[in-house]
Amino acid sequence: MELKIKTPIEDSIIQDLTIGDVVYLSGTIYTARDSAHLRIIEEGSPVDLEGAVIFHAGPIVKTMNDADNESQDHEMVAVGPTTSTRMNPYEPEVIRLGLSAIIGKGGMDENTSKALVDHNAVYLSAVGGCAALYSKSIVRVKKVHWIDLGVPEAIWELEVKDFGPLIVSMDAHGENLYEKVGNKSASRIC
Repeated sequence: MELKIKTPIEDSIIQDLTIGDVVYLSGTIYTARDSAHLRIIEEGSPVDLEGAVIFHAGPIVKTMNDADNESQDHEMVAVGPTTSTRMNPYEPEVIRLGLSAIIGKGGMDENTSKALVDHNAVYLSAVGGCAALYSKSIVRVKKVHWIDLGVPEAIWELEVKDFGPLIVSMDAHGENLYEKVGNKSASRIC
């Protein structure tokens, strides 16, 4: 099934998603990688994570100053998924803060899968190598948080329209597309 969903995502929508569904998001999403996850756990989040979507990504950003250097505009040049397994040590605790979805590449571990079920959230797979394509769905950079971590590790607050395609790979019912595909592949080999 192909779905267009607005963020923050409502619980009932998360419950209806199943592995294999194709999703396009509109609204606000946040990038966050290892350093941001750790800081969220240690210091709290700079944004409200209730119903929020975190994208495991380290964007390439062009910064433009106005003529008086009083404000900056940011343009996403490219934003592609980072391998999500790097966030395994932090993700269950971050999910508990209210996330509805995680976007990344490669899936996550059993602890994260359990947290998705316990807290009604999903994992959405983004296609690696599509960073330029995904950046076209970004309407604007709303804000940047924790820029002291560096551009790739900062939390970028993005307004997106039809951001995707994203595939539901781990759902709120404990189903895992990576495991299903892996098991089928293994049975063909044996």
